[in-house]
Amino acid sequence: MAVHKIKAKDDSPSKKGKTTPASSPSKKPTNHKADKAAAKLAKKRARAAKKAERKPLPLPLRIILAPFIPFLAFGRYVRDSWREIRRVRWPNRKLTWKMTVSVIVYVVIFAAIIMLLDVFFSYLFNKLLGA
Repeated sequence: MAVHKIKAKDDSPSKKGKTTPASSPSKKPTNHKADKAAAKLAKKRARAAKKAERKPLPLPLRIILAPFIPFLAFGRYVRDSWREIRRVRWPNRKLTWKMTVSVIVYVVIFAAIIMLLDVFFSYLFNKLLGA
């Protein structure tokens, strides 16, 4: 297996006085992430503007729908919770086991420290109180 070294080109004008021709088109790098972010922001603003244009329901309809509002709110809660769960980056099995073992070790160490402190203070109070 051979290893090849790749050198980056030097696009700057050389020291001999040569310059790049002015007629050559300069390539401008595109930033796709920025374009996607701008498109996402535009969509979000359009949704917010559309939401602001909504008119409230007429009073008779609000009175009719009033008993169903808790169910609608619960449905909205479930929908938003599901969306939030889908955004979570869940750990793989190996990482889950690592975290589980570290939590168990942490709990065992602190349980031992608390037990030792309990034994020490029980001994100290028994000596001080003369029991």
